Amino acid sequence: MLLEVKNLYFNYQADKPLFQNLNLNVDKGQIIALAGESGCGKSTLLSLIYGLMDWQSGDILFEGEKLFGPKGNLVPGESQMKFVAQNYDLMPYGTVYDNVGKYISNINLKSKKEKVEELLDVVGLTDFAKVLPKNLSGGQQQRVAIARALAILPKMLLLDEPFSNLDFSRKFELRDKLFNYVKDNYLSLVISTHDLEEVLPWADKIVVLQNGRLIQNDSPKETYENPYNDYVAKLLGEVNIFSEDEKMHFGLPKKHYFPHQIKIAENGVEASVLESLFAGSHYRNKLLIDGKSIIVYSEYRVSGQLFLEF
Repeated sequence: MLLEVKNLYFNYQADKPLFQNLNLNVDKGQIIALAGESGCGKSTLLSLIYGLMDWQSGDILFEGEKLFGPKGNLVPGESQMKFVAQNYDLMPYGTVYDNVGKYISNINLKSKKEKVEELLDVVGLTDFAKVLPKNLSGGQQQRVAIARALAILPKMLLLDEPFSNLDFSRKFELRDKLFNYVKDNYLSLVISTHDLEEVLPWADKIVVLQNGRLIQNDSPKETYENPYNDYVAKLLGEVNIFSEDEKMHFGLPKKHYFPHQIKIAENGVEASVLESLFAGSHYRNKLLIDGKSIIVYSEYRVSGQLFLEF
């Protein structure tokens, strides 16, 4: 086991604990998606693991050795980890190249140059090597920080919302290259997100926090097919949520249905179409069944009355 969090207790205010008896394990080479809405404790947990904050009780162990946070380190932070927070802490007067190569030895400049160029390619910034951080967008600065964290391969990489400032096309490109680089180099990665669709194909485990509580810790497939509650289901994208009474009324086997899971059929539950909008790969249809509004995807525009199969 690379990382173990055992019975962690942490609070900002004495009468209001954020984490109580929190437990989490990360194996070597594992990618963990730490998910939850803003304020649930994702960033705080990453800061505690990296050693930027003290906790009240419990243990954090790395390769079997106890970590002690700022109390045990003259310089906060753990040497075998790299943490990219949402403030990127770049050298303002160094170029992108200088920032990425900050921790790489100058003994072999040819090797250093090759490494920096490789990392700039991973984060899609090859053409920005000579640019100063002040002339970059927030998303570009974020990518520089990620490349710098990878420069001296850490045993564990902690990323806090790394795709939050990226436009749609850049997000897809960075995800592909970043996760493949992590896998190829057998790094452990804990990545926080409030949008599970960003990381679902690559994660080994999905760990969901709600108000400081760890409420689900499963494979992506299990999380998607059996979300613990409405909160988890909403993190997975647009979803139709049925109450227990509605579930019984419509004779449904489960409470959560993503729009593509409901099919237009020749018979079944009768629905009326409120709107049918083109959404690229599908039509997004707002339908009404017994007074309840739901969203269903289809390959073609629909109208009038139709039947649904759940």
